[in-house]
Amino acid sequence: MRRSEVLADESIVCLQKALTHLREIWGLIGIPEEQRLQRTEVVKKHIKEDKEITVLQLEKDLRTQVELMRKQKKERKQELKLLQEQDQELREILCMPPCDVDSTSVPTLEELNLFRQRVATLRETKESRHEQFVNIKRQIILCMEELEHTPDTSFERDVVCEDESAFCLSLENIATLQKLLKQLEVKKSQNEAECEGLRAQIRELWDRLQIPEEEREPVAAIMTGSKTKIRNALKLEVDRLEELKMQNIKQVIETIRVELAQFWDQCFYSQEQRQAFAPYYSEDYTENLLHLHDVEVIRLRNYYEAHKELFEGVQKWEESWKLFLEFERKASDPSRFTNRGGNLLKEEKERAKLQKTLPKLEEELKARIEHWEQENSTAFVVNGQKFMEYVTEQWELHRLEKERAKQERQLKNKRQTETEMLYGSAPRTPSKRPGQTPNKCGKVRKMNTTTMSTATPNSSIRPVFGGSVYRSPMSRLPPSGSKSVVTSLCSGKKTPRAARLRANKENLDLNGSILSARTVKGFQI
Repeated sequence: MRRSEVLADESIVCLQKALTHLREIWGLIGIPEEQRLQRTEVVKKHIKEDKEITVLQLEKDLRTQVELMRKQKKERKQELKLLQEQDQELREILCMPPCDVDSTSVPTLEELNLFRQRVATLRETKESRHEQFVNIKRQIILCMEELEHTPDTSFERDVVCEDESAFCLSLENIATLQKLLKQLEVKKSQNEAECEGLRAQIRELWDRLQIPEEEREPVAAIMTGSKTKIRNALKLEVDRLEELKMQNIKQVIETIRVELAQFWDQCFYSQEQRQAFAPYYSEDYTENLLHLHDVEVIRLRNYYEAHKELFEGVQKWEESWKLFLEFERKASDPSRFTNRGGNLLKEEKERAKLQKTLPKLEEELKARIEHWEQENSTAFVVNGQKFMEYVTEQWELHRLEKERAKQERQLKNKRQTETEMLYGSAPRTPSKRPGQTPNKCGKVRKMNTTTMSTATPNSSIRPVFGGSVYRSPMSRLPPSGSKSVVTSLCSGKKTPRAARLRANKENLDLNGSILSARTVKGFQI
């Protein structure tokens, strides 16, 4: 065989080996079938190039590609190893199971990208849980300090004493942390509530026993906080005051009765409701009587707090109603027109405003009370009766009072009219003149000419509106029919006929049976 043929056969064998080796590399680095076909086509084109290329050059090119692929394989496997280490570390911190990855094969670019995303997600989870852990740990330490609590379990010691980086940030541990914090907060709240209750008892006993301020000041240090030593000090102070209360039981009961009376007023208790608590009127100051008063004042306090909103609404109505009645009283007072400071106009504006707001307030209270009565299945009582009945009664009493006042004014005017018709208007004091005796009765009003029955001497005139029969003040007429002398109606003294006629400008014409005089307030005789 010729050497050229031998060389050609060797070249073909080398080419086949090179292609086989390329396929192995493609398989190791995970090149899919489609890319293998493409790469094979590229090799084929290189072999079939129009340009003449020697087998040695082809071999060199193939070796260059092989070296490049080997370098890519090494880099991918190094990155995969680094990602695996990071993934394992994060999973240990988060207490998650390890991820099973084939480290012998060369990962594809897509597989490496997915691995990177998974590691980034684990890192974000770790940061979030660590921040949550640090926040909860800080609150737990504060609660333990406030409660003076020493960690007594391994988990509590791990939380408080161990290094933060060594704590396992699993979901279970985070949930356990939250549970522990909640337990501590509940206990802290209970202690605070207990301390506040003890302080309320102390203040109440101070007030009931009338403890002076200088004796209260030393206790001010324990009136805040809820630590164990403070709670114990509060209990001791309550015990001391309770003992003092029993030594001054009468004074305490009297103080409670004042408080009871205040609650009765705030709850609008009727007299019957107040009398229903018989111990209030007992004078047998015993421990049992004190207990009954304590129970009753607690019941009333709870009752008021439960209905405080309604009672405040009723109180607002009561205040508005009193103001309304005051405006009504001022409106009927004639002296209000002598006002010079502008208060009259201001009062009228407030009165008009109140007349609008008062019915609106009543409607609002009515709706709220009806809703409350439906929820509680009982009547809302004010001064022993339903509120709306109470409001209606107040309006009716106001109407009757106005009617009574009106009738009194009419009766007063009627009596004044009768008096003026009989005796003339109210007397006026004329100016004094030298040598004259002043006429104290004032002018006698003229009367319109009115036809009457024939007058007889000393005849009587009956008042228009009834009443007693009065003798006529006129003297007996003389037979000649001349004018008679008229006597004074108020002083009882006689004045000269001519002077009286000039002073009063009266003209009594008794010729025949005609009597002339001025009409008094629109009424004629």
